[in-house]
Amino acid sequence: MSHVFQYGVINLAFRGYLVATYGEEKWENIRQLAGVEDSYFMNTSYDDAIMEKMIMAASRILGLDDSTVLQQYGEYFIDFCMEAGYDAILRALGGNLQDMLDNLDYMHYGYLTITYTEMNAPSFQVERRQDGEILLHYYTDRKGYADMVIGQVRGCAKKFFNTDIDMKIVSQRYEEDRSAKREHIVLSIKETVCKRTKGRGRKIKRRFTNETVNARLLALDRWSSIRDAVMDGCVPETFDAVYPEQLLMDSKTFCEILPFHIMFDEELHVKQLGTVVQKYLPAVRFPGARMDFFFHILHPEIPFYIEHIRTSISSQFILETRREKMPSSWGGRPTLILRGQMIWLSQHQCMVFMCSPKVTSLSELEEMNMHLSDIALHDVLRDFVLLNQQRQAEAELSKQLEMKKEELRGMSDALKAMQKKTEKLLETMLPRPVAEQLRDGKKVEAASYDEVTILFSDVVTFTNICSECKPTQVVTMLNEMYMRFDRLTTVHDVYKVETIGDAYMVTGGLPIPTRTHAERVVNMGLAMHLAAANVKSPATGKILQIRVGIHSGPTVAGVVGEKMPRYCLFGDTVNTASRMESHGIPGKVHISMKTYKRGFVCASRGPTEIKGKGLMNTYFVESSAATNNQLLGLPTDSTAG
Repeated sequence: MSHVFQYGVINLAFRGYLVATYGEEKWENIRQLAGVEDSYFMNTSYDDAIMEKMIMAASRILGLDDSTVLQQYGEYFIDFCMEAGYDAILRALGGNLQDMLDNLDYMHYGYLTITYTEMNAPSFQVERRQDGEILLHYYTDRKGYADMVIGQVRGCAKKFFNTDIDMKIVSQRYEEDRSAKREHIVLSIKETVCKRTKGRGRKIKRRFTNETVNARLLALDRWSSIRDAVMDGCVPETFDAVYPEQLLMDSKTFCEILPFHIMFDEELHVKQLGTVVQKYLPAVRFPGARMDFFFHILHPEIPFYIEHIRTSISSQFILETRREKMPSSWGGRPTLILRGQMIWLSQHQCMVFMCSPKVTSLSELEEMNMHLSDIALHDVLRDFVLLNQQRQAEAELSKQLEMKKEELRGMSDALKAMQKKTEKLLETMLPRPVAEQLRDGKKVEAASYDEVTILFSDVVTFTNICSECKPTQVVTMLNEMYMRFDRLTTVHDVYKVETIGDAYMVTGGLPIPTRTHAERVVNMGLAMHLAAANVKSPATGKILQIRVGIHSGPTVAGVVGEKMPRYCLFGDTVNTASRMESHGIPGKVHISMKTYKRGFVCASRGPTEIKGKGLMNTYFVESSAATNNQLLGLPTDSTAG
């Protein structure tokens, strides 16, 4: 079985129904369960399977059966069409529900198939019962959409005629012998009294009965009330037409002013033809020519018998010429298709097909070697072809605009995602408060800090490791170690300034000052020794050892550079902290006197010759009040359970 397609407007309306009725969050849940996209193009065809998935997902998440979902959607679809500007077209179909349903088939085949050229439209036929019941015959090759039609008709009755209806499925069968439509559903419609004019109709009827026509016309207020009721569709608008005793027109003139009409009898024998039909189908003029020899019915999908035509006489008819009956000079051009109305002439026992060629553009007219002059001056088809030519150009522009809009939306989403990545990357390069200032377009001035603590570390025998191992091994080793260190900066709330080779620089107390900067950085240094012990040297296979040096004091910090901005620290405190690291010993946290004064359990190293500084009293940190698990940010024994 081949796939069936429908236009994106159906999917868009279903999305709108779910969002308007149940909210954006429910729609997102339904969309994800169905595995479908969030947006669709109105004039693009999509597989019916998409809609089926959305219906099933909606039923499951909303806890409703498919029928309820489809009926709710059908009612909402009328609101969707009205918001899209189709309300005027729907109102114009009829002054009451019956008239609207009578013209429903025409709207699909006479209008929508022009806008949606690949539309596989359903077919509707109305059957009236004497008790006021309406039977709506619904033909479609899409199974399972009858409840949506019920919702749509109910929505039209409420929106346009303020009427409640009882509507149900009477019968449902499959007609495989039909050319394309597979499912034939008969829907029963029982209309109740108009709410707006309940009790008002009887009053108006009495006026028509008890007052003369002239009096009603002179009484403007009364006429207004009658007119309003007529427009509401609650009373018929009637008048007595005047007819001549005989038709004051000869047959030649009649055939010329109606160049596409065809008259045929009950046996389908052609009795009369318009001049242009004769021009394009010369053989149909011969005595004994039959309609079914020259044409077949495209719509409605019925056999070519007079009784079937009379049954469907309220429908729009579309007839296509049989290619073998076209003149040989016609070649491979498209066959002539006629669209119009069947009218039964009871006094002559004949049917007249009042029609026009089914063309929608100048290009189609040209393909059939036809000209505007072939169409009668009074026929609005002339205006329609010219207007539709412009409409098609506008529709193409609208489609391109819609595609560009969706493309722009995708680019906007990608830009937002990229912006978030950029902000995240910026925050890894700069402290968050500084990054936020840069993001807001503010200039970041250098700032002085009276008291911060700075840490430097490096890998013992790093030069030997580099000489004995492949570069990729060295990079892997550093990456493993730095990933552990980076996590620890979050644990101890310190800022990682930079890494250069095996050197790792951390500071506490900036850009947001804190009194516990020394404690945080020292604990960071102790934790770094513990973390490095879990990384092995690719040269020896033994655990890595690092040196850590720390010093406290004043510094200046600011953003340097524009192409690749960096947050840098300047001042003697930076140099002294670096000297603490270079003069330290593996496995120890080497601190200066200023950091020592903060109060730690330390062992004095005594006066030590520091390059560029002379003799300095330095210390090794022995222990911290925190446990090893606390230093590493791991659960303690008391919280592990």
